[in-house]
Amino acid sequence: MTAPGRTAAQQETIRRLKEVRAQALEHFRIAQDLARERRDLIRGLTEEGISQAEIARELGVSRQAVQKMVAV
Repeated sequence: MTAPGRTAAQQETIRRLKEVRAQALEHFRIAQDLARERRDLIRGLTEEGISQAEIARELGVSRQAVQKMVAV
């Protein structure tokens, strides 16, 4: 769909904008899936007796960061 009065360059920019938006939405969905997997992995480790502090040391983050990973 081409709007009247738009240059070829403007049309190309709009096409690229739509492409970038679609990619951003896909990356967001992937990030959500990875966060869910990370949460499940952390929960599994804590159920096996590994503390959040130990997990944090392994990841190089604070215990609070691990708590937030599990909460999200």
